[in-house]
Amino acid sequence: MEIIGRLTADSTVKTIGDGKQVVNFSIAMNDSYKQKDGEKKEVTTYVDCAFWRDAKRAQWLKKGAMVLLTGRIGINTYTNREGDTVTRLTFHVNDINILLFAKQAEQPTAVKTDLNFIPDVSQLPTEDLPF
Repeated sequence: MEIIGRLTADSTVKTIGDGKQVVNFSIAMNDSYKQKDGEKKEVTTYVDCAFWRDAKRAQWLKKGAMVLLTGRIGINTYTNREGDTVTRLTFHVNDINILLFAKQAEQPTAVKTDLNFIPDVSQLPTEDLPF
């Protein structure tokens, strides 16, 4: 199964008792449909994800990154502190493809442009292009 979404927060790495590491993260998937009255309805679905294969990938899984995930859906059931049984769906990831990296904090948020700038084309090559 494949799903596409954006990370809702930076991924975290947890080490369990036997030394194995799991990368945990959550993605948001946006969808829309038209209701019977013609009004467009936007829906966001949040999916908890677990990736066991390579904890080093966590460094690239930052909030806002868009990812294509391949894996399977699993069900986790546990008893919370109040004694209630809680069931959650988790996407067990086999492969991660980063489609769009998260923006870097050091990148400028706006680029200033000079609308009166005229480029100097005298330095461009004059030969014909081969295509």
